[in-house]
Amino acid sequence: MKKIFSILTFIAVMVFTTSCDKLLDLEPQQNLDESEALSSDASVKTVMVGAYSVMRHWSIYGGCILRNSELLGAADEIAWQGTYNAPREIYNHQIIAANGDITAQWTQSYRCINICNNVLSALSVVKEADRSNIEGQALFLRSMVYFDLVRFYAKPWEAGSTNSQLGVPLIITPTKGVTAANNVPRNTLEQVYAQVIKDLITAVSKLPAKNGVYATKGAANALLARVYLQRGEFALARDAASAVINSGIYKLTLSYADAFNNEQYSSEDIFASKFTAQDGINQMTEFWSTTEYGGRDGDIEILDDHLDLYEPGDERFELFWEGNDGIRSGKWNTQYGLVNLFRLAEMYLIRAECNQRLSTSIGDTALKDFNAIHTRAGLPAATSVTLNDILLERRLELAHEGFRIHDIRRLKLNSGPLTYKDPKLLFPIPEREMSANPALKGQQNEGY
Repeated sequence: MKKIFSILTFIAVMVFTTSCDKLLDLEPQQNLDESEALSSDASVKTVMVGAYSVMRHWSIYGGCILRNSELLGAADEIAWQGTYNAPREIYNHQIIAANGDITAQWTQSYRCINICNNVLSALSVVKEADRSNIEGQALFLRSMVYFDLVRFYAKPWEAGSTNSQLGVPLIITPTKGVTAANNVPRNTLEQVYAQVIKDLITAVSKLPAKNGVYATKGAANALLARVYLQRGEFALARDAASAVINSGIYKLTLSYADAFNNEQYSSEDIFASKFTAQDGINQMTEFWSTTEYGGRDGDIEILDDHLDLYEPGDERFELFWEGNDGIRSGKWNTQYGLVNLFRLAEMYLIRAECNQRLSTSIGDTALKDFNAIHTRAGLPAATSVTLNDILLERRLELAHEGFRIHDIRRLKLNSGPLTYKDPKLLFPIPEREMSANPALKGQQNEGY
């Protein structure tokens, strides 16, 4: 019988796949029996490592989530030149529900969520001294994945409204077997966001300040700041960003270029996906770079409409380079390096934007936070700053790191001829998910 797998078929005994023993000094096991996987402190920690392994899957935080945001919001600033059809559909806003990259993002996202759910269900066997840490890590990863699911597969958050538009199925208990009861419809956007925020607030209270390459209190606060900013809750976003900055743990790198192409965390990295030769190359290098640095042939070209945004003397402009007859982003030239997911620079820009909007100076003034980023790029310090200045600085500082479509939607801008609400800027619910889950009948996104 032909099997059509839905999000709920990734049961616990199949998702605890190989991970990195170099990260936790535990020997990961494949296809653990459920009783073994959840019966001891060591095995639950191994399963937690498995969640990070899935998180680094190519379709999600291995890089494609970042790439797809930039392709959706490309307008005339970047161009897709590659031969792969799935990203070409995203770039052209002609996505079909059977798109392989869209399907993989959905599938691997729920796979990661289910591992986290299983870890959370087994906390009682974790050593008491480590229990909060493990709980916080699982809540952080689950929140990050759900946040990106609703940002890609649901209509944008509208501040001041009930946000009853369809989000994604919210599953917070383990799926250990599949019955008709497991088929669930999409929750509302408000319900998904409420769960994300609830989990992150708990994660902040549970996670340590330092945790190696694993999620930390700073990572949870950074994600909270990003979530609140997307919702237009500026005071909360400002305060979460300020908590990261004021922790004293993170520091801007001396130069802009130093923040990228690293094999280990820089002083600026709050949380990242880490790759080695054993893991396979990160997807940002594969698509943004060329064969010279282990990428393909330069699938994504940077166009003049983006390059013209930079002032003379801006060191961020100098990071672009010419390869294979096109201009390339210099951020992604390390085959086995980091995919930066949260940098301190973003926190400064969030706090600056929010303080500017609210006419406050919590943590520091908007001008000082702006100048921390502006002068690091080799530009003279500004003597005054406007909201538009800060938003442009954000656009330049975080260019090609996975922010573009989300900023277009929250700022209610256009992506080329498409308005921020255009359904073509949303991903469809994958075709095989619609077929496998009857509870989703009538809940496909508009236009698909």
